[in-house]
Amino acid sequence: MAAPLEVVLSSDSGSQLWNCTVFDLHSGSSLLSYRGGNSTARTLTVLRGEFLLSAQLGKNFINVWEIQRKDHLQQKIVCPGVVTCLTASPDGAFLAAGVAEAIYLWEVCTGKLLVVLSRHYQDVTCLKFTDDSSHFVSAGKDNLALVWSVCSVVQLDLSHTPEPRHVLARHSLPITDLHCGYMGPQARVATSSLDQTVKVRAFKGGLYSETSLSACVSQPFLTDDGKPFFFFFFFFFVCLQSLNREKSFQSDSEGSQVFQGHRNLVTCLSVSMDGTLLLSGSHDETVRLWDIQSRQSVRCLQHKGPVTNAIIMSVSANMFLPDSRPAVPLPRFSRHLLTAEGNDGEAGEVCVRPALHIQEEEESYLQKANRLYSLMCAVNDKTVVGDGENTKARVAELEEEVQNLKKVNKDLFEFSSQLLTKPT
Repeated sequence: MAAPLEVVLSSDSGSQLWNCTVFDLHSGSSLLSYRGGNSTARTLTVLRGEFLLSAQLGKNFINVWEIQRKDHLQQKIVCPGVVTCLTASPDGAFLAAGVAEAIYLWEVCTGKLLVVLSRHYQDVTCLKFTDDSSHFVSAGKDNLALVWSVCSVVQLDLSHTPEPRHVLARHSLPITDLHCGYMGPQARVATSSLDQTVKVRAFKGGLYSETSLSACVSQPFLTDDGKPFFFFFFFFFVCLQSLNREKSFQSDSEGSQVFQGHRNLVTCLSVSMDGTLLLSGSHDETVRLWDIQSRQSVRCLQHKGPVTNAIIMSVSANMFLPDSRPAVPLPRFSRHLLTAEGNDGEAGEVCVRPALHIQEEEESYLQKANRLYSLMCAVNDKTVVGDGENTKARVAELEEEVQNLKKVNKDLFEFSSQLLTKPT
């Protein structure tokens, strides 16, 4: 049987046998199960299509699996506190996590913690990158949504406090989820809140316009026959049309805008690539797949506890190849900022390097000496074009640099010897 193009990835808070499970989108059959604890809501993410990450429920670490090795937990990323949300940039360069009211940003290729952002006043509830990885949006229980420029954050002098590019403060209660559209920094951002509104912002030229959508989406209610169900609306329909600044949505008497089936709070939504299927996860311990046009539930996936994450994702190249390995291994992730670990950078310096597979290796002192010696031999062999005086000056300059390199090498050797032989 050919591998599917899209799969369902879901997790719950009650299962003791696995952390998250991969289901076939069309048949509903279980394809893979990843073992090891339970996942916190809004923390299940895929990194570079090669690693699966999720924060352990109620704990201060992040579980990491190679996406094709379901039974092997590769490593744990220890964090300063309980992780409330987690996301990876689409280009695989950065990993962001919310811990209490702070945002931690790591460089994936080195595992270094680049910056800790403390602009929220209460717990951060959700994080999302734009599709071009140039910006990310954070939202929290302080009713604020902040738009951050990755470039300005990671290149910032640590002696100065970083500031977000935009501060969105129109919600009156905690923000529960957010979604970033396409077009990078010009993407539309939708935020949902306990104040029963969805705010849709469009960023243009450094400014933003806003549309407020009012709908009751916080509590289930009873139908005329006494059966409880939960209803919700899709803001991806709303984003495609021009709306007034505020618009209220009400379901009609026949319930044509209502998707019935869940018996408790709906916690997560996801849409298939062709826009025909909707996935929803709920505290009633089920994940349902809906046909959007008919608004009918076409499949119900049972879980062992309240569903914390449910997404429709495209299949990565090696998900179903157990013998494959990631192109670049994942490093150990740091718990402290660069300057706190005594690295070789200057105080306050943040140096973002490209991924390891495209990064040029730094030249060592021995390699520099060999290169200079080769140049000197080329001069002696008269392969360097130039007059006699310039050639002699160049040879003298090269010889002086070689002597300096030898002196540096000798000083390093003596320092290392003294350090190793120093009595404890």
